[in-house]
Amino acid sequence: MAKIILVSNRLSTSVQVEGETPHFMPSLGGLATGLSSFHSRENSLWVGWSGVPSDHHTPEIHNEISRRLKDEHKSVAVSLSSEDIDKFYLGFCNNIIWPLFHYFVTYVGYENELWNSYREINERFARAVLEVAEPDDTIWVHDYQLMLVPQLIKDELPDVKIGFFLHIPFPSFEIFRLLPWRERLLEGTLGADLIGFHTYDYARHYLSSVRRLLGNEHHMARITHEDRIVQVDVFPMGIDYTKYHDSSLKPEVIQEIEDANARFAEVKVVLSVDRLDYTKGIPQRLRAFKRFLEAYPEYRAKVVLVMIVAPSRVDVPQYRELKREIEELVSTINGSFGTITWTPIQYFYRSFGFDSLCALYNRADALLVTPLRDGMNLIAKEFVAAKRDYSGAIVLSETAGAARELGEAFVVNSSNIDEIADSLKKAIELPEDEQNRRNRRMHKRLKRYDIHYWAEDFVHKLELVADQHQGTLARKLSKDHRTNVIHAFSQAENALLLLDYDGTLVSFTDRPEQAVPDEALYTTLRRLSELPGVEPVIISGRGKEFLEEHFGALPINLVAGHGVWLRERGNEWALIEAVSNAWKEQIIPMLELHVDRTPGSSVEEKEFSLAWHYRRCEPELAAVRLSELKDSLLDLTSNLDLSIIEGHKVLEIKNSNINKGRAAGMWNSRKSWDFVAAIGDDHTDEDMFTVLPSTAYTVRVGANVTAADYFVDNPREVRKLLGELLDASG
Repeated sequence: MAKIILVSNRLSTSVQVEGETPHFMPSLGGLATGLSSFHSRENSLWVGWSGVPSDHHTPEIHNEISRRLKDEHKSVAVSLSSEDIDKFYLGFCNNIIWPLFHYFVTYVGYENELWNSYREINERFARAVLEVAEPDDTIWVHDYQLMLVPQLIKDELPDVKIGFFLHIPFPSFEIFRLLPWRERLLEGTLGADLIGFHTYDYARHYLSSVRRLLGNEHHMARITHEDRIVQVDVFPMGIDYTKYHDSSLKPEVIQEIEDANARFAEVKVVLSVDRLDYTKGIPQRLRAFKRFLEAYPEYRAKVVLVMIVAPSRVDVPQYRELKREIEELVSTINGSFGTITWTPIQYFYRSFGFDSLCALYNRADALLVTPLRDGMNLIAKEFVAAKRDYSGAIVLSETAGAARELGEAFVVNSSNIDEIADSLKKAIELPEDEQNRRNRRMHKRLKRYDIHYWAEDFVHKLELVADQHQGTLARKLSKDHRTNVIHAFSQAENALLLLDYDGTLVSFTDRPEQAVPDEALYTTLRRLSELPGVEPVIISGRGKEFLEEHFGALPINLVAGHGVWLRERGNEWALIEAVSNAWKEQIIPMLELHVDRTPGSSVEEKEFSLAWHYRRCEPELAAVRLSELKDSLLDLTSNLDLSIIEGHKVLEIKNSNINKGRAAGMWNSRKSWDFVAAIGDDHTDEDMFTVLPSTAYTVRVGANVTAADYFVDNPREVRKLLGELLDASG
């Protein structure tokens, strides 16, 4: 039976060993908490680290931990030593990726030793998954610790469905490009069929980095990568709404709410809950509260800030310094404004349990959540859900992912302490009917898109993407399809081979003039031309001068300029179509203007066409200039009977009555061929595919929407196929 395999750095079950006895308990953290309920409802396995270093305790204890995790918790433990944790988790993950992805670039130390550890641990996780995975399983990999795992699994199980979700922000290209191993991380994630982010901004940054660093274009967030389509989408993570909404019905929580009401009977309560981290903006928040007390003295002795900071990584210098700064600010504010009967800030440097936290959610009049940058921030959602009476208000940073969903909150700039102070006043003074109106809207949203909906939505989308991909794979030139083509060719008394050049027989280069044929290609084409009854035709957008220079010595047929010129083997060049090139003088100045405005672009002038190449350009700028150029050309060409054709990083303008389809149709009508095959790679070749009879074998290079019957991955596969045709012919 097909199963779902969840993969994350930590399991949903944590293990602690006391003496020689392991104890099992639910893991803390949004990911583990959020997916544990989904994990318990599904036929699933969870692969991750147990929390116990492999070099602590005896092998017998570790064997017992692994056995009980598998038997009692549907979990597979990945072994990590203390050194692994130092280099992989604390080192690369939390000292490189975490600060960089949160825009704290000065905190990053780029050490190759840490990268080697990250790569090795990702390989270890992938092996653990491969030991339990079957081809019909669904694998869902989570977060920044395991960005290489999707491709490592896809390499071994190419047909398995893989999803990847990043739970932290993905930075802008200008930040991400600082990472020395940036391409490797992108390539690792592209092993997934579906890549999820919390917000559109993160998805947009990711797509931009993929385009700029790997050259992979996307259409509607669908990336063509190797022979697959990778979908990028947005899935804002929810919470277990019912769990928090019903929390105030528990007797234990009711008692704690009563205690909190008694304790804070005379004041408004502002709640702040975070773990210790420099991304959370805690010092800025304290300064904003200080500004609030300065600007609105009428609230002194009437408002209390309850600040909970959960301990985290106190052995790291930046975190120790942060803790010291927070405590100094708390002390300064309490000393400056406090009285014998009123302490402005009640500071707790410890974690609170579920019941205590929900009691505070219920008692608090406002929640202050102002991270400098945060992937989502589930605290804000928990606060809303816990309020059964729809009371309270939120002051929320615009750089928290939750701000995209909780628009009814007071959304602020986390660095603007005046704005935070003013918004805090508005939140405290918000009328009850307005609180009710805002919170009901947020409740409705959170209840509908809860953690279960989020997980099921992602998995459902992954199934759809994988099904679409399978539909594409069904047309890949498989071994069986290849055998049929080769057999048909070997049995034919006369055969027509229509072959595009750029992107089909040779790979693309930054400069078109560098894409020249090699000796192996010459040999293949010469041998094909020597086969009885076989007519190889290179049908290209290149000018006749280029084709003559590089193929003139071969006894093959050449079609240049998309079908303007024809040179049959043994003959001179002749015009296929009577066309004019007088229109070029109107178009060239426009193309040259765009070359001047787009560094790296160039104009190629052919006898009866013009091409604007932008392969070497900065992708974002090229996309803007391409759109501008197309708009301008459409205005000019509407009365000139010209066509605008988009190829691979090239825009070509030519006469409308010139296309490869007309040339291919002419060759096909020459005789009754026993075998016809056409191979091309871009939009200009689609005319060729559509004009040929249904009995023809049509092949496109690269997975894409096409009229061709089959596709292959790259020009190497085309060369391989031509070699196999030769071998089959003796």
